Amino acid sequence: MSLERALELALQYPLTKRTETLPLDDARGRVLAIPLASKVDDPRFDNSAMDGFAVRASDCSDLETVLTIVGTSQTGGEQPPTIVEGEACRIMTGAPLPQGADAIVMVEDTDVDGDQVSINGPARTGYIRKRAENLSRGQEALPAGTLLASASIALAGTMGHGEVEVIRKPKIAILSTGDELVQPGSDLAPGQIYESNSQALTSLVESMGCEAVRHESANDSMGELRTTLNSLSDCAAIITSGGVSMGEWDLVRKIMEEEGNIHFWRMKVRPGGPPLFGTWKNTPLFGLPGNPVSSLVVFHILVAPWIAKSLEYNEEMGLRLSQQVSVRLAEDVSGAPGKLCLRRIRITSENGELIATTHTHQGSGNIHSMIAHNGLTLLPPNTDGKAGDIIDALWFL
Repeated sequence: MSLERALELALQYPLTKRTETLPLDDARGRVLAIPLASKVDDPRFDNSAMDGFAVRASDCSDLETVLTIVGTSQTGGEQPPTIVEGEACRIMTGAPLPQGADAIVMVEDTDVDGDQVSINGPARTGYIRKRAENLSRGQEALPAGTLLASASIALAGTMGHGEVEVIRKPKIAILSTGDELVQPGSDLAPGQIYESNSQALTSLVESMGCEAVRHESANDSMGELRTTLNSLSDCAAIITSGGVSMGEWDLVRKIMEEEGNIHFWRMKVRPGGPPLFGTWKNTPLFGLPGNPVSSLVVFHILVAPWIAKSLEYNEEMGLRLSQQVSVRLAEDVSGAPGKLCLRRIRITSENGELIATTHTHQGSGNIHSMIAHNGLTLLPPNTDGKAGDIIDALWFL
């Protein structure tokens, strides 16, 4: 089936969205569960954008005006004195504007002699930050589903929030399958390979705001696979790697057919065509291909959007692994008959546009190609890309 239909079916079995409240200091990298409104005006009062003198603009129409200094306005200090005609007040950046003042003269444009200040430059009304010019009290500035990164954490603090309600990280189990798999660092016997898919999937799961529960790889045994899946069914979801194709030893597909519930199997995409989705003991299960590139690609195009939509991440401000962009092909790229073609590409910015190039062969077992490139083509079925064509692509973040 199409990628769009596969995602639609998977979303009939979404992750359950749960929340928790955390101190703002502990909320970095988490996702807001509810929108945040400001508890205060920002700024709270008219204040200066510069160090200098608060004045009346009408007093400074002529250069070399001399005014009397009547006090100082400091951040966090007492209310500054009101100024009247012929007076000025020292003022620091961020300090409250004295009553009666309507302009700021930068300190560089003044000369001070005792309690007198000579004005040698313009009095600028634009150097006053007006109360609530950034945010008004009660204004919603951070929508639900926002990733709490540096700027959004700062904004939440500015708005007066010492704690925030965030989406609790659901636990997602990761399981690779296959007799040939050996953990990295071990000695290899003939016919064995190092297992790496689970490490990659763990990283992707955690990058999508979930807690990964990585299990040791399972051998090609129905009994062992059944026991392992049962032990993982208390997680919010299960992701397996390998065992979903047509072979006699593709046991994930076989056990899901016989003892689980399969809601779809195979998608019209290349690479990554044979994934399945179903439920095991009512737990959503994605069976991803064993080829490392296919496994990662299917996560990017199917599992990541499923997580994001299940947990209601904001489309612009929430967690995501990629963004869709338009790129110009620097070379011909072959499509796929009847399938969405996801060629690996390197996207760079050149002369004001995004250019796509390829740098390694496209085999689904070549995990190095995911390092040499930073995006995927989104070539529609039965469509080849020609050098110079502008096409849609996914750009990894």
